[in-house]
Amino acid sequence: MAFTNPTDSAIATILKNTRTIAVVGAGTDRFKPVYGVMSFLIAQGYDVYPVNPVAAGETVQGKTILSDLGDVPVPIDMVDCFRRSEFIPPIVDRAIEVGAKTIWMQLGVINDAAAETARAAGLTVVMDRCPVIEWSRLGL
Repeated sequence: MAFTNPTDSAIATILKNTRTIAVVGAGTDRFKPVYGVMSFLIAQGYDVYPVNPVAAGETVQGKTILSDLGDVPVPIDMVDCFRRSEFIPPIVDRAIEVGAKTIWMQLGVINDAAAETARAAGLTVVMDRCPVIEWSRLGL
């Protein structure tokens, strides 16, 4: 079955009800899209946790980059994935293990098998979208 994203109203509900977001692939480079997305999410009041094993221990926007989703000290509502499509399956597996509610794959990130795995485990999946764009598009 072909993947379809949630409806606009469901995406709006996700964005309204989400409080804690783990941003996988976060880093300190101000010129990468992840930096701007993190800034936006923080400005909207989300509790954002950057996750990147390569940059673990570094600081980005006043937050220490964590090594693993399991290092996030609170329950995770959304895992926002800034990784290439082929690296998504282990992120989904880890998100399931830690009890995340939503997997959000950024623009250009598409992995149907990982999406199906996440959905089968009860997670909501948004793929090939950006929460900043959706926030603005939906007038939140």
